[in-house]
Amino acid sequence: MRHYATELPMMTAVEQKKILLEVNDVSVAFQQRQVLHDVSLQIEAGEVVTIIGPNGAGKTTLVRVALGLLKPTSGTVRLDSTLKIGYLPQRFTVEPTLPIDVRRFLQLTGVRDLERLQSVLDEVGAGKLLDASLQGLSGGETQRVLLARALLRDPELLVLDEPAQGVDLHGQVDFFALIEKLRVRRGCSVLMISHDLHLVMAATDRVVCLNNHICCTGNPEVVTRNPAFIELFGEEATKALAIYTHDRDHRH
Repeated sequence: MRHYATELPMMTAVEQKKILLEVNDVSVAFQQRQVLHDVSLQIEAGEVVTIIGPNGAGKTTLVRVALGLLKPTSGTVRLDSTLKIGYLPQRFTVEPTLPIDVRRFLQLTGVRDLERLQSVLDEVGAGKLLDASLQGLSGGETQRVLLARALLRDPELLVLDEPAQGVDLHGQVDFFALIEKLRVRRGCSVLMISHDLHLVMAATDRVVCLNNHICCTGNPEVVTRNPAFIELFGEEATKALAIYTHDRDHRH
């Protein structure tokens, strides 16, 4: 039986925190292959939650279910019907024969005000790209333009599926720093999928380790010590991540 709800009580009785999105006991199967099994997840206002896991763990499937793009085989998804969501997809390609500049691409969102388009590009560090060809952008520039498009919705929840994909290491550091600034400036929550464990651990409040089911969850320091995390990523990853976590917590 499928259950899919769209109304969510906005405050919990105990913590009195606004819950933007809630996934309860969700399972997904494709042609008898179990992709997700009994997954539960909550996103609270103002927090950054990162989903990590190996390829095929069901990370993108979980996000698609959470956004209502895919119905689960079983379980429920609850979200506020007025919630504004900005989404940066994992893959984005532009037809080479289709000439389109950044201005026109952003206007496809329905926003025509050039001053607002320029403002959001400035906010993501892509202010000089308004008239640039979309096909001619580098990987990092494309991600910033896609982020600008997501921000035009003034989202309460920003969903980023592998946001640093195709970006060099320096660009990844800058991009995750930008996400943190946006979270603080706009007061939005962030739900992120990433394979880059080192950078994620320094940029997230809560980690969800997924491998078709939730193996472990918690703040980065707790998760890196969890046996399930160590089994998936190895002792060396745990040692390296501990250094990043320590540096973040003791930054002056």
